[in-house]
Amino acid sequence: MAEKSKDQMTLKELQMQELRESYGIEPEEEINTPTYNKARDAQKEKNAKIAALYDDIAEYEENLKGFEAELEILNEHPLKDIATVLREKFPNEERDYAKELDTVLEAGWTQLVEVAQSHPKEQLELIRQTEFGDVAEKLKAQYPEYAGDFEAEIRAILAKRWEILIETIKEHIKEEKYDMKIRGLKPDYVEGVYKKYHGIE
Repeated sequence: MAEKSKDQMTLKELQMQELRESYGIEPEEEINTPTYNKARDAQKEKNAKIAALYDDIAEYEENLKGFEAELEILNEHPLKDIATVLREKFPNEERDYAKELDTVLEAGWTQLVEVAQSHPKEQLELIRQTEFGDVAEKLKAQYPEYAGDFEAEIRAILAKRWEILIETIKEHIKEEKYDMKIRGLKPDYVEGVYKKYHGIE
């Protein structure tokens, strides 16, 4: 790498150059001394330990982004398309979105039938026998006199489930950061070390 002229150097760089010159040390020699290498290795080891403290938070944050993106899809797309859009948006996920949506809807509707007692058991049976994408239409066809909005109720059940997941992850992140503070570390500092250690911009 070409050496900078003095007018291109920062004050710190100039001071370091003057210090090296006063001891007769070439820049290349300075970074290859046993003392320098030992200090560099010790700093790397320290950074690795600090970065490891952020591993769980980084995983939670990744999950949080995913669940928030999924919730956006749940709110913005027609019910019949949601499972397909989720698969297309997250092709590397091993989850079976259609089955997951069925399970969440069945659990939510069970609450309406058994706890709130606001819906007949027959609706739950129909939901169990129907693919997720067709549920709203089948319910409308089977219960034309129903004054409510089946689609809105289905969306509310799904949204509630994803919102709970999102809030749970946010709580985990808060707890992890609190633990860092107890250790005397600032979460922003630990995050910075983590990103630098893993080469994240």
